[in-house]
Amino acid sequence: MDNDEIIRRSQAACEALSADDDGLKRDVLSHAGNRWSLGIVHVLGVNGRLRHAEIGRRMEGVTQRMLTRTLRQLERDGLVLRHDYQEVPPKVDYELSGLGKQLLVHMIPLWTWVVENAEEFRHSREQFDRNQDNVS
Repeated sequence: MDNDEIIRRSQAACEALSADDDGLKRDVLSHAGNRWSLGIVHVLGVNGRLRHAEIGRRMEGVTQRMLTRTLRQLERDGLVLRHDYQEVPPKVDYELSGLGKQLLVHMIPLWTWVVENAEEFRHSREQFDRNQDNVS
């Protein structure tokens, strides 16, 4: 893809996001940059259907409140399916929806790109930090 095509596609995507009156597209896109959303999508993608507590155990650092909040947002956007068995004690579990699986598939190239370029990012940060120290 040449530079003109990259710019054309980028502009079309930005215009599509800007044309969104209620912010839906930007809200859904925020899942792709959210640590907890991506963690849940990954955990459910790798493990399949899980209960709330099991998701929490597999995600280091997430609080119960943040896990609940993020699961609700993912469910609201159709990325996660919630199964309530209407039992006492309550039994509820979660799994990725078709949309959630699509998100996971589309995130793999981005994650791969980050992993493949980690050394370059690290080098750039070190260089930037050295230059900032010289500015001070």
